Amino acid sequence: MKIDVSQMSSRLASDHTISDYDFWRALKTINNELYRIERLQLPIPMKMIYARAIITSARNQRRSKMN
Repeated sequence: MKIDVSQMSSRLASDHTISDYDFWRALKTINNELYRIERLQLPIPMKMIYARAIITSARNQRRSKMN
């Protein structure tokens, strides 16, 4: 399964039903979960890494459009 980070993040950035707070909260949740996984020395799921990249990129795109 190929994940296109830029395409998915562009879709999320342009979706006005998702607030800036939703982006922040999702990113915070993912980072907290990654921290927990690291502390337990478990393998990090690649989907978590992709999710973080997509949300970070979408959040940055939205910020750049506002400025």
